[in-house]
Amino acid sequence: MAQVAIIYKAHTPAATRQAEELRAWLDRRGVGVQAVESSPAQPHTGHPPPPRLEPDTGLVVVLGGDGTMLGAVRTVARAGLWRVPILGVNLGGLGFLTALGPEEMLPAMEKVLAGRYSAPPRMMLEARVERAGAEAARFLALNDVVINKAALARIVELEAQVDGQDLTTFRADGLIVSTPTGSTAYNLSAGGPICHPAVDCILLAPICSFALSNRPLLIGPQMTLSVRLSPRAHDTTLTCDGQVGFRLEPRDRVVVRRAAETVRLVESPFRDYFQILRTKLRWG
Repeated sequence: MAQVAIIYKAHTPAATRQAEELRAWLDRRGVGVQAVESSPAQPHTGHPPPPRLEPDTGLVVVLGGDGTMLGAVRTVARAGLWRVPILGVNLGGLGFLTALGPEEMLPAMEKVLAGRYSAPPRMMLEARVERAGAEAARFLALNDVVINKAALARIVELEAQVDGQDLTTFRADGLIVSTPTGSTAYNLSAGGPICHPAVDCILLAPICSFALSNRPLLIGPQMTLSVRLSPRAHDTTLTCDGQVGFRLEPRDRVVVRRAAETVRLVESPFRDYFQILRTKLRWG
């Protein structure tokens, strides 16, 4: 195999130990390794971008939690390595994107190096902010794109259209637009449905809607959602994957559609999606 990149959670002894163990294991097999410490990512903190991955990277291993995985996806994006599979090892909390336990890392690596793995492409979202008729910013998200108000602001009014047709005006604390992969993240907390990653759709979930009739909604994967902020929509933010933030202004328009790019997450060879759901959500 070409070089393996290890992205591990910063300032975490468990992740550092796992990275050192994996590096030694790969060294014994003659596989080149690039180890990258991920930076903690929170909106507006201004952390410098992580180092670029080497162009001959053939596999990315992420050691941390789902936040580390989301940051790793942006690192893969910056390197243009969309076809490279990403294997996640959970050292954090709940962990839907990082489905392997630490004790499963090396057995899973044996299978991956032998080519016995599945990593189907996962949908991503592209979010474009239009201000005064011009593009002000553009982002990619694996989990979700969220428009929400500041903690002390009043409810925000969001005029939504789908493919140019009026949908509704959401009067709420905000709106979550998520992929099936992200359906188990903020969308789930806001009462949205869980969606299997194989289902092609985009999910909309209002946050604490003023109107009880505003319910979560699924739209087609090729549809385009357009959300215009009202003139009174002050102190409002666009957040992508809970890590990249952008301050919105009244009358801004946010256009969200399926991204041309996809990301390949290696599926656990030891349990299926529904087993992971039962374990993570403690279903009977």
